[in-house]
Amino acid sequence: MGLTSRTTVYAMVALAALSVALLVWLWPRLAKPGVWQVLGRLCAIGVTQVTIVAAFACGVNSSYQFFGSWGELFGNVDTAPVGVTQAADQNGDGSVNGISSVHGSLVQPAGNEQLSRVSGLPKGPAAAVGRVESVKIIGKRTGVVDPAFVYLPPQYFQKAYHRMRFPVIVALSGYPGSIFNLAQHLRVSQTAGELQSKGQMQPTIMVMIRPTIAPPRDTECVDVPGGPQTETFLAKDLPEAVRSVYRAGHDASAWGVMGYSSGASCALQLTMRNPHVYTTAAALSPDYKVKDDPTTGNLFGSGLGRQARVDGHDLMWRLANLPAPQVSVLVANSKHGEKGYAETQAFIRAVKAPMRVASILPENGSHNFPTWVREMPAALKWMNAQLTFPQDVVPRHHPRRTTEAGGRPGPGHSPLRAEGTPGRPPATTRR
Repeated sequence: MGLTSRTTVYAMVALAALSVALLVWLWPRLAKPGVWQVLGRLCAIGVTQVTIVAAFACGVNSSYQFFGSWGELFGNVDTAPVGVTQAADQNGDGSVNGISSVHGSLVQPAGNEQLSRVSGLPKGPAAAVGRVESVKIIGKRTGVVDPAFVYLPPQYFQKAYHRMRFPVIVALSGYPGSIFNLAQHLRVSQTAGELQSKGQMQPTIMVMIRPTIAPPRDTECVDVPGGPQTETFLAKDLPEAVRSVYRAGHDASAWGVMGYSSGASCALQLTMRNPHVYTTAAALSPDYKVKDDPTTGNLFGSGLGRQARVDGHDLMWRLANLPAPQVSVLVANSKHGEKGYAETQAFIRAVKAPMRVASILPENGSHNFPTWVREMPAALKWMNAQLTFPQDVVPRHHPRRTTEAGGRPGPGHSPLRAEGTPGRPPATTRR
């Protein structure tokens, strides 16, 4: 039985009910005086409490997918095979319509147990409604294997767009959240699909992934000295893997990252620390400084370099002491109901050119999904306005050349970027 399966939940509920029934039945016999009777009462109460708590925990985990498997719960994390190389799945016309099962691909198919439980996903032909794929992202440098959902817009499968690269938004869950939370509770792909169908957002690939690459440890998107290399995975491995299989933009102007809670903090950290990878971030209820706590352990190591690493992950310190990166960020926090409003206002005031900042500051809200779902449409539309729609262009003297596997320009191609409008491809530019 899988950790998140309904069978496991029902079994735990049945076990808890059985424990309660046995406690009621045995209690008169255990009520007699004596050491063994006292120990029996304590054991009966303890077993009953444990089974009730376990049943409740299984139910919550099944709904929110904090841990996706028994292995994750006990700290057994999958690792990538040695010597992974890039590969892509190619159709006859040069387009890539999904993931590859080729050995060595940096993106591999994954089980769809979680995906099958997500409501509101597109149903119908991919060219009409788009598609969400369940995959594993394999880190070439870090050896990390992380589950992800990838939303591909309808245009990705249409012939008019078959040689075009699409902008990408990476959506990060909070801790100890999961990709199920992003798809089911934050409604990332559903909201993007609705906005794109209304012409309010250009066709965009959405990659839903968790930054918790070494569960149950919260690594806060930090490269831990001698430990998990989360920043490297998200800033190097992930973009490389996605570009190797999907027709995703090469230029950083086509890449953005967003998240909620600790995922929002990661989004800001990744963008401000890696402006050559991500040029846009949307952060829903972020923190602005990474700190050690019981869930993180020691994130920054020890010795002479520790303080520099601590300062480097303090965004207010970076704004005060380092040149501002040329990026655009959006921060969201409620004036009443969330504790980070004052820090958000201070961050907004600290931003200086060429960095740009926008904000969503509702009067009331909480640190929860209903608040973040309300903020999602505005955040995605704002990100849409920042990201470019890249395009591969065939030069005039090679009108019949097609792109190579993974959407890379073939010989004689010139990778130019052109602004696009939702619902139709940008005008072709020729040399």
